[in-house]
Amino acid sequence: MERTASPTSPAPPDAGDLPDGSGFLDGIPGQRTPPCVRPPAGVSAGPRRGFAVPVPFTLGYAAVLAVTSYLADHLDPALVSTLLQGSSTDVAHLVQTPAAVLAASALWVAGGFTSPFTLAFLVVLTALERRVGGARTAVVFLLGHVLATLATEVPVGLAVLAGRLPDSSLHRLDYGISFGVAACVGALAGLLRPWLRWPVLAAFGAMLVQDLLAFTDPMTDWGHLIALTIGVAAWPWVRRWDLAHRAAVPAAVASAA
Repeated sequence: MERTASPTSPAPPDAGDLPDGSGFLDGIPGQRTPPCVRPPAGVSAGPRRGFAVPVPFTLGYAAVLAVTSYLADHLDPALVSTLLQGSSTDVAHLVQTPAAVLAASALWVAGGFTSPFTLAFLVVLTALERRVGGARTAVVFLLGHVLATLATEVPVGLAVLAGRLPDSSLHRLDYGISFGVAACVGALAGLLRPWLRWPVLAAFGAMLVQDLLAFTDPMTDWGHLIALTIGVAAWPWVRRWDLAHRAAVPAAVASAA
């Protein structure tokens, strides 16, 4: 049953418990007609059509990833290797061109477009963008991508300076969207109701810990856990953004009607 809050009732303390009519997956708002464009009582409006919140950031970013994945599959392997090396957020590149390489590394999907992180990207970023908007979703994604990258690469640089790692560690291949996706998973969990929030965090966190214990790529695996923690730490801001977005979307629909 869809519930609507009284305009005079105070906002509950947990944004994940806000009544949004979203159904099973609380991260995705339900299709509904905003109160400001509903007809007055006694006037028939015909079939209820509702509205869908657009997700231009997610769709545009997904299109870019589809193009780069296609190029990675069809270009000469030597050229692809050169492009990926040039986009790698290793210590050497971060020292020389940090902004450029952080942007370039987020244009590729490790494992190709069929990677599980691509599906997670589409589902999680769509849900988050519909709750907080495209610009704020981009902020969460970039926080996870940038901060988790620095948190894993800076210790490598320091270890090389201390003589604990060889110089070749300054040039490790590191690219992809997984840190940003992990941060968005953590942020979105803060907008879910508790009965869904904690199982999502537990399942995703357990998967990341399992990867870390396998010890196949510990630096990347630590980066995923750090990015997830960054997303969880963003809950106070994400919940405020959600409330602001709830108020802005019906107003925009009403002005366009």
